Amino acid sequence: MKKPTITIHYCVLCQWLLRSGWLAQELLSTFSDDLQQVALAPASKGVFEIYYDDELIWCRKQDGGFPEAKELKRRVRDKLDPSRDLGHIDK
Repeated sequence: MKKPTITIHYCVLCQWLLRSGWLAQELLSTFSDDLQQVALAPASKGVFEIYYDDELIWCRKQDGGFPEAKELKRRVRDKLDPSRDLGHIDK
């Protein structure tokens, strides 16, 4: 089975690289064996979007800001393996 790729598109002009890197680290620490990669993709115009393969799972403009790590992990888990327990995050 092919492992999914998470791609974080972030605005370089807004200096969201550190936030993107931190979220990538959080995802890799939780799903390291289950993901092909977490990629950082520079963008512009205030873009902050996160894709699970080709499916948008977070958009700053639509979702009203940036995701907390636990919410992003829930969204990835729901696509990857909905029955997976995320421990304290699920409580």
